[in-house]
Amino acid sequence: MTFDPGLAGKRVLVTGGTRGVGAAVVAALAAAGARVIATARTVPDEAAENVTFLAADLMTAEGCASVADAVLTRFGGVDALINVLGGSSAPAGGFAALPDAEWQKEIDHNLMPAVRLDRALLPAMIAQGSGVIIHVTSIQHRLPLPQSTTAYAAAKAALSTYSKSLSKEVAPHGVRVVRVSPGWVETEASVALAERLAEEAGTDVEGGKRIIMASLGGIPLGRPAKPAEVADLILFLASPRAAAITGTEHVIDGGTVPTA
Repeated sequence: MTFDPGLAGKRVLVTGGTRGVGAAVVAALAAAGARVIATARTVPDEAAENVTFLAADLMTAEGCASVADAVLTRFGGVDALINVLGGSSAPAGGFAALPDAEWQKEIDHNLMPAVRLDRALLPAMIAQGSGVIIHVTSIQHRLPLPQSTTAYAAAKAALSTYSKSLSKEVAPHGVRVVRVSPGWVETEASVALAERLAEEAGTDVEGGKRIIMASLGGIPLGRPAKPAEVADLILFLASPRAAAITGTEHVIDGGTVPTA
């Protein structure tokens, strides 16, 4: 029997929707028959059926406002908001390598787009008495790497705490807020990192992947997650099948985090 998530015709906004996990989420939602609105700084020339792309820089208040206005005007709001956007450009080197500007970039990239879009789109969800918000956090907020992810991990921790508080506020109005916390996911960017590490270490790409896994303290599953696997989890959590799930954080990391 084919799994039907019950999302056909639902209006779903996905941020960071052209690469990695975001692209996989957009593809899964479109295949399920949802009406998908996806954002990115640069949008593709062609979009799949049921997918509308909006070009915007969500690291700015103006970019978030333009997306929210377009969604409300053209679609009348959304039934689900999936905030995949995130990442880090901070330099390695620990705390001393992180001036104020780097901290601000990490917050603008990993926290504020979710805050701003929620604030703009939640009133319509509350008015209709239903909706789902999914924020993609990271296991880094529980397992930070001091030399390279301090600011990113702190921003994701802020996103996680904000999400929990928001879930308690809006659940009585019929709106669910859920977090998905991936570990290492085999995206284009992570493969490029593995290739760079492999070249530096004089090994092959699989050796580069092992270097990354070792830096995380190991992955018991023996491999990173695939973007489609994370997308499948998000698809379920966004669906009516998960109607009683809110306020929780769902880890998908192959067992990387050593505690429950």
